[in-house]
Amino acid sequence: MPHSQLFQLISAHFKDVIRHPAVIFWGIIFPILMSLGLGIAFTRKPDMVRQVAVIGQDAPIIRDFLLNRTEKLEGGDIGQPAYHLTLEDRKLGNTTFVFRETTWNQAMVLLKRGNLTVVMNQENGGIAYHFDPLNPDAQFTYYKLAAIFNGQPAPSITNAIRPLAVSGTRYIDFLVPGLMSMGIMMSCMWGMSYGMIDKRSKKLLRRMVATPMKKSYFLMALMIVRMLMNAIEGFLLFVFAWLVFDITIQGSLPGLAAVFLSGNIAFGGIAIFVSSRTDSTEIGNGLVNAVVMPMMVLSGIFFSYHNFPDWSIPVIQKLPLTLLADGLRSVFIEGAGLSAVLGQSLIMAGIGVGGFLAGLKLFKWH
Repeated sequence: MPHSQLFQLISAHFKDVIRHPAVIFWGIIFPILMSLGLGIAFTRKPDMVRQVAVIGQDAPIIRDFLLNRTEKLEGGDIGQPAYHLTLEDRKLGNTTFVFRETTWNQAMVLLKRGNLTVVMNQENGGIAYHFDPLNPDAQFTYYKLAAIFNGQPAPSITNAIRPLAVSGTRYIDFLVPGLMSMGIMMSCMWGMSYGMIDKRSKKLLRRMVATPMKKSYFLMALMIVRMLMNAIEGFLLFVFAWLVFDITIQGSLPGLAAVFLSGNIAFGGIAIFVSSRTDSTEIGNGLVNAVVMPMMVLSGIFFSYHNFPDWSIPVIQKLPLTLLADGLRSVFIEGAGLSAVLGQSLIMAGIGVGGFLAGLKLFKWH
């Protein structure tokens, strides 16, 4: 019966799909985890927390305010002495200000990393506010602070605003290094890892066993070609951003080269390890996504990973994509040199070499 044949085909295909545990994970569990992660990062909290850098803590107005109207915080993920003040608002929600004592240079680094939006100090007997006037979060923070110190967020005190013209504080400056980092990861994981699994499934790697070729040379050649492709893609992205958005590299080129090279080694080694044995494209797709998707969400490509809970920050900072993105941003917008990024570059290179050696040990042609 035609209807019976159709039912049997549907049943057979369904059983073939669900017999792979990876299908259950990627089809059901992973979307739930994704929604959980993004929900934690973007869901509005009961209290809005605004980070503010305070310069010149010995100034009378600032010192009196910190001592008499705020409570001191112990520790913190950024490390500077901090004070907090909560403004209660039943209609719009409470706003908690965290005032961190910093120097001007420290404040600029925190501003570029997306950890705060406003810098304040005392000038000419009053409070001066330094922020990007095109940033709505910074504007909101300024008006709230002006209400605290001046009693009104009125236009009459706009002469205290100091628009920031510091290079590297725009969102596009934050985004481009993140996109370069994600491009390196995606290129290695899909171009190398999934490509190798696909060739193994089509029996193309089997034909290479008879050739006079070392397995290590074959894998090294894959990494080198992918590295060259990533260099071309990254260069074109930078040229576009430079022409359109006037983005510049504020740090050293040797530092940039070290981060770029070690990032490629890291994800090249991971790609070889992931693709070392399986010949199933379905499983390969799951393995690649298992590496790619969590880091895309957690590693601060499109938004600062400080949106996540404090307990998760140390874990996120150790992810390969986070190391790569933070390293590129340090060179691009913080002016870091080779010595500043050498440590994380060595860590990424170690991850890559470890992945390569493990993948070489486990690798099979068919």
